[in-house]
Amino acid sequence: MSNIVSKEWVLEQLQSNPGQLVVADVRFSPGDANYGFEAYRREHVPGAVFVDLKKDLTDPQGEHGGRSPLPQPEELARRLGKLGIDASTPVVVYDDDLRPEGARLWWILKYLGHGSAYLLDGGFAGWKSAGYPLTSKRIEAAPRVFQANVREEWLADVNEVRAKIGIAGVTLLDSRDWKQFTGETAPMDPVAGHIPGAAHAYWKDGIDEDGTLKGAERQRERFAGLSFDDEVIVYCGSGLSACPNVLALREAGYRKVKLYAGSWSDWISYKDHEIATGEV
Repeated sequence: MSNIVSKEWVLEQLQSNPGQLVVADVRFSPGDANYGFEAYRREHVPGAVFVDLKKDLTDPQGEHGGRSPLPQPEELARRLGKLGIDASTPVVVYDDDLRPEGARLWWILKYLGHGSAYLLDGGFAGWKSAGYPLTSKRIEAAPRVFQANVREEWLADVNEVRAKIGIAGVTLLDSRDWKQFTGETAPMDPVAGHIPGAAHAYWKDGIDEDGTLKGAERQRERFAGLSFDDEVIVYCGSGLSACPNVLALREAGYRKVKLYAGSWSDWISYKDHEIATGEV
């Protein structure tokens, strides 16, 4: 089954199987810490729980680990359980319109071994524009126990990235915009450029204007230079906007796909790491 579900399917599940689906609202704005919760408080998909990207899905920034450090698996499992999410109940995640924050939670669920984690195609915007039910009622989820079964093949750390640069059959894929990749700009980081040897595929190019994910064939066109036999390690600035590319690769049929969770902001925290600029 695809990792993407339609708003029609979600509505049917909510109406025909109440309580058998967890819906998670992960709306977020990097410029406004209160945006997500305030948006949720005003209106959300009925039954949805609010997940705070920074408080629930990241750790405080340290010397290494990047700008959005990934918590340890047991801590992630504890936080998800507190939000009423376990590893056996299907979860549908949404943000505004298929953005990095929703894909980040989807990736975390898959990394922790959840077998039924999906993203709502078109996000909240698509749901609302269709005239589907909305509510302002806040959900106080009953805590559950999330039994994690960590899938290490979904994650790459800095040591693995360092060891695999230039190795045949491994592709590093940078998900940031072109100017950040070439080193022309670095709006969020003190150092500009990319990891040596990395290829480029801007994450937004995998999303249509209506906030839905491009189909598998169009995704394969984006990744035409990659072999299905290759291992692909995806990164961005802080491990967030790489997640839509992980999703797109999976939907396109690539199976050896990892997220470098610390990403560029982690890479440049090591002073001895090489930095590349310009085109590939």
